[in-house]
Amino acid sequence: MTKIYFPSEGLAGWQRLLADPEKHWRAGYSAMTLARCWEAALGLPPEIAAMLAELGPTPELLLALPEHKVPLRGSNRGDSQSDVFALVRTGERTIAVTVEGKVDEAFDRPVGEWLADASDGKRERLASICDLLDLTQPLPGDVYYQLLHRTAAAIIEARRFKTDAACMIVHSFSPTGKWFDAFERFVALFGLKAEKGRLMAVRPNGSPPLYVGWATGDPQFLVAPA
Repeated sequence: MTKIYFPSEGLAGWQRLLADPEKHWRAGYSAMTLARCWEAALGLPPEIAAMLAELGPTPELLLALPEHKVPLRGSNRGDSQSDVFALVRTGERTIAVTVEGKVDEAFDRPVGEWLADASDGKRERLASICDLLDLTQPLPGDVYYQLLHRTAAAIIEARRFKTDAACMIVHSFSPTGKWFDAFERFVALFGLKAEKGRLMAVRPNGSPPLYVGWATGDPQFLVAPA
């Protein structure tokens, strides 16, 4: 995979990066909604900036890469593909951030279902993710796999770029906060209670320190302009 990137020329560039640019590019769904929000922000969307301000003053977007792939150990089922990967400066700190955009879509499959008849490669992958997150198996079967590997990807990239912290943020545009209960169960793995609009220090003494959060996006981006 190439390591050369070009500045965004608008929404068409985001669409081209999708696995199925026609099927997955629809108004009211996560791919188009997230792209419209981040393009309009000309930096960090305000709800994302407000959360990252908890880690340092005046969060500044240094780099954002849509559909960024992060290799994971084990299995042969591809990389962890973040909807956005961002490097953010907050005061004297630099943060590696993976962003998972959502409207009404689920977080892929629960671990119990994902592990059904699992291959050795799958088990190796889950063991690697748990090692990164300092979690002990067996995990509850109703925790969603996508939240696990997207958070692990933040740690991998934080180490690769040698940032001061890692962060995974669910950027939700659901008017009802759909699937927040799944996020709550994920955060509970670390002994914490999830709150919307706040970062949770799930591994504050890790290397790097790890934070997760749920940001509520502006619903105006659910409707494509006429």
